[in-house]
Amino acid sequence: MTNSNVRILVVDDEPPIRKLLRVGLGSQGYAISEAPNAGVAIELMVADKPDLVLLDLGLPGMSGHELLRKWRDDGLAIPVVILSSRTDEAGIVNALELGADDYVTKPFGMNELVARIRVALRHKFQQQGEKPIFQTGDLSVDLVKRIVKVEGKDVKLSPKEYDILRILVQHAGKVLTHHFLLKQVWGDSTDVQYLRVYVRQLRQKIEKTPDQPRYITTETGVGYRLREVE
Repeated sequence: MTNSNVRILVVDDEPPIRKLLRVGLGSQGYAISEAPNAGVAIELMVADKPDLVLLDLGLPGMSGHELLRKWRDDGLAIPVVILSSRTDEAGIVNALELGADDYVTKPFGMNELVARIRVALRHKFQQQGEKPIFQTGDLSVDLVKRIVKVEGKDVKLSPKEYDILRILVQHAGKVLTHHFLLKQVWGDSTDVQYLRVYVRQLRQKIEKTPDQPRYITTETGVGYRLREVE
């Protein structure tokens, strides 16, 4: 699918932000529709059937969180990228837990936003099912045989380290919250420090420079993301 066939719904109550996105994303070939509030957004979701939503959390009336919850409760699986302030870590985490796919913080660069959009769309349009072997840079993960390699050499991981890497691979490019990872790996643990220890150990095994990770990046106050690199 080319950019010209991709419809993006921008939901933001600030006219300058909507204009910036209309011009910037329009120049990339995306078709843009705009909603200043949740009511118009709900109408355009039905009328325009967008492929992706850019959603501001601070909407008047029904908030971005409430709108996102409604869409997810209604069974809409459309990708949603959150537009948020840099200081609203709690709001970002809440939105991701409600089913948002990613986020950017204001002010944001157009290149960063387009990258987030492409990742979210790639997850939507990719074929169902996992590819048996995931490859990014020098990192290779065989999801069937549970074999991890860096630069062609086998890397031995503990069961928990592998589980964390597997979940990150299955959501490559997307930010995963601490709570999501803890629930997926440990079931009911809420000890974020426990997760940090395992991520640190995992980085020691797969990163050339663990203190400056290439693959597993930290989203401060939110969680982790597995970057797809060239």
